[in-house]
Amino acid sequence: MDVESIIEELEKILEHHRRDFNDFSSNFISVRAVERDLMIIGEAVSQIRKLDKELPISSADQIIGLRNLIVHAYDSIDPAALWRILIKDLPILKAEIGALKR
Repeated sequence: MDVESIIEELEKILEHHRRDFNDFSSNFISVRAVERDLMIIGEAVSQIRKLDKELPISSADQIIGLRNLIVHAYDSIDPAALWRILIKDLPILKAEIGALKR
């Protein structure tokens, strides 16, 4: 599974909840799905970065750090932080991944 397909999955979760934080945060299944998807993206970015230290993804360090946080401190992940990532950071990552593929 590639990063683009995970981003599409995350966008579907946003649409499923009608881009409504309260609807999202009250659904533990969606919260866990977002955690898992962000963890997968973090692992992929980490592996890509091992091959290319100059990876042009502006938030690569934060993406990898979030992956580590989810893996090791999953009980302290705030749904509001996940929501902020979905709304603000995911579109930027999507654009950067798209640019890499061109």
